[in-house]
Amino acid sequence: MPSVLSAFASALSARLPLMAAALWWSSGICLGFVAVPLVFQHAGSVALAARITPHLFAAQTWLALGCGAVLLLTRPREPQRQDTTLISLTALGMLLALLVQHAAAPRIAARINLPLWHTAGTLLYAGQWLCATVVLWRLARR
Repeated sequence: MPSVLSAFASALSARLPLMAAALWWSSGICLGFVAVPLVFQHAGSVALAARITPHLFAAQTWLALGCGAVLLLTRPREPQRQDTTLISLTALGMLLALLVQHAAAPRIAARINLPLWHTAGTLLYAGQWLCATVVLWRLARR
């Protein structure tokens, strides 16, 4: 029985980075292309939807930071196996998630120069999702 658990733990640790990248990538799709449009379509008013969506984006920020941390902590430790592109894109994606949450979202909620900050938030979110896409793609190749 201990060998089965040991084999499972080994397999899980080998696949954990791929699973974290897949969760990060898919959460971006689910939120940006499914949840938020549905909230705006069915909330009854734009004002109500605008009060709900910041909570969804905050949850996705925490998920992105958690997945990014898993990716950074589970990367190969041998110098010849380190993938600096993977590390850089993970860190950049985490930074973009923080910028969405702490730079764009408060200004959108306060309706400060709404067209500018909504566009900036959308671009930051898309950039985060693209980072997650490349990270997932690179890990899936292995």
